[in-house]
Amino acid sequence: MNETVILTPEQVKARKRRNLWIALTIGGFMALVFAITLAQMNAGVIAGLAAQ
Repeated sequence: MNETVILTPEQVKARKRRNLWIALTIGGFMALVFAITLAQMNAGVIAGLAAQ
C-alpha cells in the first residue's frame, strides 16, 4: 500500500513558500534567543565587574 501524492505546480509553489516562511520564523526566533542570551551574559559580566 504505497500511494504517492502528485502535487500540482501551484501546490508545490505554495509548499515552498510555506517552508520558506517557517524557516525564516525559526531563524528569527533563534536570533532573538541568541541576542537575549548575549545581553544577559553581558549584564552578568558587568554586574560581576562592579561587585569587585
